[in-house]
Amino acid sequence: MNISEAKAKLSELLDAAQGGQEVIIARSGRPVAKLSAVNTPPNRQLGFMELDIEDALFDPLSGPDLEEWE
Repeated sequence: MNISEAKAKLSELLDAAQGGQEVIIARSGRPVAKLSAVNTPPNRQLGFMELDIEDALFDPLSGPDLEEWE
């Protein structure tokens, strides 16, 4: 498909690529680009074990505790 036609039909081309088709875009009849779907990796879980953290861990430090860090 030539560039001018691809510009006019970009939405259709994206749908085709998402459906598994490969679209070749050409300039003056010569292929210059290939449009294909992007395979998104599955979500990964961080870490390897369950860990419970108390909400108090995120509380602001008290005066004496804060002074030790300054």
